[in-house]
Amino acid sequence: MRLVIFTEPQQGATHGDLARVAQTAEAAGFDGFFRSDHYLAMGVPGEPGPTDAWVTLGALAVQTSRIRLGTLVTSATFRLPGPLAIAVAQVDEMSGGRVEFGLGGGWFEREHAAYGIPFPAVGERFDRLEEQLEIVTGLWSTPAGQTFDFHGKHYDLTDSPALPKPVQSPRPPVIVGGHGKRRTPELAARFADEFNVPFVKIEEVAPTFERVRKASAEIGRATPPEFSAAAVLCVGRDAAEVRRRAAAIGREVGEMRENGGVVGTPAEAVEIIKAYAEAGATRLFLQTLDLADLDHIELVASAVATQL
Repeated sequence: MRLVIFTEPQQGATHGDLARVAQTAEAAGFDGFFRSDHYLAMGVPGEPGPTDAWVTLGALAVQTSRIRLGTLVTSATFRLPGPLAIAVAQVDEMSGGRVEFGLGGGWFEREHAAYGIPFPAVGERFDRLEEQLEIVTGLWSTPAGQTFDFHGKHYDLTDSPALPKPVQSPRPPVIVGGHGKRRTPELAARFADEFNVPFVKIEEVAPTFERVRKASAEIGRATPPEFSAAAVLCVGRDAAEVRRRAAAIGREVGEMRENGGVVGTPAEAVEIIKAYAEAGATRLFLQTLDLADLDHIELVASAVATQL
């Protein structure tokens, strides 16, 4: 099982906070540092305010040296697909080929209203997501010296030089995730290198993965995407430290456990992670909400990851 530190900086973080977490995670041996792509805090004031996901990752590309970097997930409503492909390819080059590209349809209507971003109905958001996946992967896979054209319902590209190319070949890994029962598995089967199921009870993980396996088989894809999950992280050396960390993020220990969180002592966390592995996950995104608590990251690295 590979472990990723996953952050939610819209809840209140500067770039300095994120850099310290990413560098701590890298030094501790984690597989990746990922962040959400949101512009509005949820349930808290969110000061000092949001940071842009790809601006952050561009800076971290030159502030780290080994750790994988990515979004879980970029919202297709936020950016046009052509400039998005350019930005991701640029960050991939800046990082020496360490970027992973998560893309989703967008869901948080209030953040769109707060920053003047159009928020279409759910069907159109899925249509746009599908076209964006086709365009971004198409631009990256167009052979050097050739051009790329796309004529869809929402986007139209003509005679694009399809540059720049990412460092990774044939492209950075593409992550598709979510809970949808039809279109999400279909898109994952067509485009994803990895499918992620976020924040569900552990017993719901395997059936969600199975829908992607079925969708992959239906289109003749011999090997389905890799499978991963995301879960809130709250680990302490003893029960008192677990309760303290839960209080610091405004959560209840029992509620987090019930909903699939990696919660408890190191020994308990190991057993929970093993349950995710038994459900089919090969990578786990650990939602780390208190970005000032670097000891939390180091504890998981030394007392949990070493037992996997």
